Amino acid sequence: MIILHIETSTNVCSVALSENANCLFSKSNADGMNHAALLSSFIAEALAVLKPYDKKPDAVAVSSGPGSYTGLRIGVSTAKGLCYGYGIPMIAVSTLEVLTVQALNIVKEKGNALFCPMIDARRMEVYSAFYNEMSEIYRDIAADIITPDSYAEILVSQPVYFFGNGAEKCKTTLINSNARFIDNLVPLAENMISFAEKAFAEKKFVDVAYFEPFYLKEFQTTTPKKI
Repeated sequence: MIILHIETSTNVCSVALSENANCLFSKSNADGMNHAALLSSFIAEALAVLKPYDKKPDAVAVSSGPGSYTGLRIGVSTAKGLCYGYGIPMIAVSTLEVLTVQALNIVKEKGNALFCPMIDARRMEVYSAFYNEMSEIYRDIAADIITPDSYAEILVSQPVYFFGNGAEKCKTTLINSNARFIDNLVPLAENMISFAEKAFAEKKFVDVAYFEPFYLKEFQTTTPKKI
């Protein structure tokens, strides 16, 4: 199977192309919200890899968030256009799961640690979830206001690795010997491959016409909870 992967949930614009779990192409840019200008050219470069072999993608995988409204809108709209044009299915991949897999690959001595990807929101708000060392969900996604007492019940009993673009602003607030931070971890399209391959094999596709990603904007009218 050949899958085109699109990751635009943060300030990073990232595209990858895979065939049978092997990455054939990967390109990313983290200079800012330039997705509208960069995404189409990255995709064109990826598809050019297939032209000599007269092949086309069998599916498009796109980041489902949570993430930037503008970034996700551009990524999902582009993915939908490709799916309609090629007549192929679309796969949605969680940004938080992609980040967690990257963190699990970095941390060698995991023990009983938990892994908490954080996507930045306004002020001291983040969108986060907790996963165990098997990448299984420990606490589902929630909108959190970070205070010195955040996650205290979890941190008292085990180490937690925090990462993602929301973790940086938490370093000076989450002061705990069990709070550990992984710097400079961003979601990349190439790290979507294993999730997309599994979804394709299980035929877990999303409705191209009606799919909406996890926009951060949806939660700005609510009050995130303190935990």
